[in-house]
Amino acid sequence: MNQNLSSTADASVKEVKLPISIKVIMIDLDGTLLDTADDLALAANLMLKDLGLPEQSTSTIRSYIGKGIQKLVKRTLTGQLDGEPDAALFAQALPLYEKHYANNLSVNTRPYPGVLEGIKIMQQAGFKLACITNKAEAFTLPLLRSTGLYEQFEIVLSGDSLPKKKPDPMPLTHICKHFDVQPHEALLIGDSLNDAIAARAAGCHVFCVPYGYNEGRNVYELDCDAIVETLIEASKLISK
Repeated sequence: MNQNLSSTADASVKEVKLPISIKVIMIDLDGTLLDTADDLALAANLMLKDLGLPEQSTSTIRSYIGKGIQKLVKRTLTGQLDGEPDAALFAQALPLYEKHYANNLSVNTRPYPGVLEGIKIMQQAGFKLACITNKAEAFTLPLLRSTGLYEQFEIVLSGDSLPKKKPDPMPLTHICKHFDVQPHEALLIGDSLNDAIAARAAGCHVFCVPYGYNEGRNVYELDCDAIVETLIEASKLISK
């Protein structure tokens, strides 16, 4: 870590008194719990092959991750974060992507180091756990089951579980109501601007991990309460 990043991270940690007192922990999926980039890229390149278009590198497609599959497909087709492909091409591409991703959900996807251990520590400490993701339920639940994470969460909210998804605060406030806690009693752990915006809008605490996607941007620029290298580290910065 260079000095500038370290200083930024330290400044983020000092903004809130640690450890923070919470009751509920909400955790993002892609880029926080699971490293899904290789399989997302695999599906994208199979889609491009079907369309007769040139394949792209995993690192390039990795920078497109963060706002759901529709956005990922649009970015893959245009090569731009905010690009809009031809409507007919997109209509042809999206079902191809969804088919290939469904068939390749867990080829290379694995939990990040410290995830399973960190979750176990949090459970033993008595925290309530929820998973909040923008990924569609049709992909979320099979992924959580295949990686042994599904049973670890009392509730899972996917991108199509509610009318709105992150960065809207709705999923976070829904979780708070589910567990009957106030927003300041809940923590979101994520890897992206979406997570930081949603948490701040909901009035929840937020930690960010530096190993995720964040659309290729620097996670140390995010407005969060702490940068944590692993979920194990996160467990040391919270108390009930």
